[in-house]
This record gives sequence, C-alpha cells and structure tokens, in this order.
Amino acid sequence: MKNTVLTIGKKKSEGKKITVLTAYDYTIAKIFNDCGVDIVLVGDSLGNVVLGYEDTLSVTMDDMVRHCSAVARAADKAMVVVDMPFMSYQTSVEDALRNAGRLMQEGRANAVKLEGGTRVCPQIRALVDAGIPVMAHLGLTPQSINAFGGYRVQGKTQNQAAKMLSEAFAVQEAGAFSLVLECVPMQLASLITQKLDIPTIGIGSGAGCDGQVLVAQDMLGMTQGSTPKFVKCFAPVGELIKKAASDYIQEVEDGTYPSEEYSFSIKDEIIEKLY
Repeated sequence: MKNTVLTIGKKKSEGKKITVLTAYDYTIAKIFNDCGVDIVLVGDSLGNVVLGYEDTLSVTMDDMVRHCSAVARAADKAMVVVDMPFMSYQTSVEDALRNAGRLMQEGRANAVKLEGGTRVCPQIRALVDAGIPVMAHLGLTPQSINAFGGYRVQGKTQNQAAKMLSEAFAVQEAGAFSLVLECVPMQLASLITQKLDIPTIGIGSGAGCDGQVLVAQDMLGMTQGSTPKFVKCFAPVGELIKKAASDYIQEVEDGTYPSEEYSFSIKDEIIEKLY
C-alpha cells in the first residue's frame, strides 16, 4: 500500500519509527522504495549534492518539478514529499498555492515541505485547505542560512527553545501533518515530539524524534569533504564508485576491456567479403 498522511500519523500513535531518505532520481528512489522506506524526500539539498551549488538558494521550481517527477515514477509505496524552493512560498499565500500546485500536478508529489514557523502558517493553512498536505520544518532551515550566519544548532538558549516550541505548536495548529526538526538539541527535540500530536522527523536532533531523515549521498559516503556530526555512513559507496571508475579507466587504457565476453560478433566470411 502507498504511504499517506494517515499511515505516517498512525506510526506515531503506535510508537513506530518513521524512516525518511532523500532521493533526486528514479534509480535511487526505486531502490529506497523497494527497501521499504516510509517517505522519500525530494529535498532542495539537490542544489548541493546534485547541482553543485554551495547552498540551496539557487534551486528553482523547474529543478524541483523535474527531479520530483522522476522520483514519483519510482515510488509506488513510499510517500513522496518535495521541498518548496527558496522564494516559492515566502512572498505570498498566492505564490505558495500556485507553486505547490505545480509540484503536485507536474511533479506528482504527495505532499510539500516548507521551512519556517509562525510566519508561514498562513501558507500552511491555505495549502491544507486546498488539499495539499504540508510537512513543516523548524530548527536549522537551510534557506535562511544567510540570516543564521552559518550552519548552526538552533534552540540552545531559553528564549530560542521556548520560541521553537511555540512555533511547533503553531505549524501543527495550521494543519501540517508532520514536522522536520533539523540540528535541534536532542532534549528539546524530544520535548517537542512528546508535546505534539503530529510526527516529528529528526535530522541531527537525536533519537527522541518520531523518525529520522538523512541525505542519501551523505549516508552512502558519496559526499566530498566533511559531513555534519549527525551523519552516519551506512555503506562506503563513494569509495566503491571511485574504485570502479579507476578500474574501468585502467582496463580501457590497457585494452583488456571490452574482451570478447562483452562484445558481439558475426561470421568471419561476412567480414572477409568486405575486404
């Protein structure tokens, strides 16, 4: 069965953990879907790990629609949630509705995700009223990286923690079906999780959340350079790809690939008549 807002909410009520992984193409999404992941998130992190940007701010609606539609074609069981990119919803409720509509119609998403608390509650309400499920996102919200002054843990002071708790209640009240908590102290994330009726999905926010999400390239060891503290590499796929590419280059250069095993042939007499 296809996962929906109802099955995701039911997992929280039953005390079952929710699994989320990002994907940006058909092939990876199909693998994750067939493995049984609950949600595939088409994150605007594709700006970093697919398009090579320094941040997520340059990602466009066309980017998100294209990648989401590829993922959606692979996900017959996993719920597909797609990020609304920078400035596609902050400007007005009308912009949020129009752009989310594109992601649902053209991208074939099952829900959208947007960043922010109280300030985006009007957008959340309008989207939910229009029949578009919304996943909210608090804590370190990458689209606000310039305002934060860098990638920093959020909610460490009394005032910050109290504000985040208040905003968590606000997005729930506005109609969000779930909430991502990114880089939030684990004690605060656990408290928010206990107090909310909707599921929380943690990333760098401890085990007390109702579920977890990781960027696929991070958990597969494909990210170049340093990774955040919360990232666990579950398989050194990056190193395997490097070895495979190096072996391929070597065999092509020394003429051992392709051998007859990997080639096609015709009868010798056909070739002889061509000389």
